[in-house]
Amino acid sequence: MYFVKTPEMLQPLVSDLLWSVHTFDKEIFLTFDDGPIPDVTEQVLDILKSYNAKATFFCIGKNVKKHPEIYRRISAEGHSIGNHTQDHLNGVKTKQYRYLKNVVGAAEVIDSRLFRPPYGRITPAQISALKSRFTIVMWDIITGDFDKTNGVEKVVRNVLDHVREGSIIVFHDSIKAAPRMIPALKIVMEELSKAGYKFSALPQN
Repeated sequence: MYFVKTPEMLQPLVSDLLWSVHTFDKEIFLTFDDGPIPDVTEQVLDILKSYNAKATFFCIGKNVKKHPEIYRRISAEGHSIGNHTQDHLNGVKTKQYRYLKNVVGAAEVIDSRLFRPPYGRITPAQISALKSRFTIVMWDIITGDFDKTNGVEKVVRNVLDHVREGSIIVFHDSIKAAPRMIPALKIVMEELSKAGYKFSALPQN
């Protein structure tokens, strides 16, 4: 169960988290969780480059250690990078000390003040402990690319039917999501480009 569009009434209840960016420009913020992954992340980078677009990649620490060359490419091409824990832990199911240690472990290889909790699951105590060091980034729209019951068209509609100025949109550069994510991303970027949107990266410092 997940909300494609984060309910607006929920956002003020957790005001320490970033849900969208306040802007009057036609500017949106694509984000990609769970990489870097060979081929998948590289395809995403190629697509972004073809549109002269910037995005934000929330990386898992262990994947950065496995694929440092892709991590370096993300940064070299002008995209932002964020911390997505060392091992993709669910905060609600993980004790405080272990969770914070995992985030700090990822920070040893991911130099960023941006943090996104895997699954969007994080406790008030974890928020309190992390908010002085990180901007904790959630989202305005989640594409559902990870959901195998969705087709490409459904992932596309999840974005195009809900996007607005300042939207933070979640895709996943993972092996699981790639069959839906890659073709959907191409369509979304083409349609939003035609509509006059600019694709920007979140400030990471």
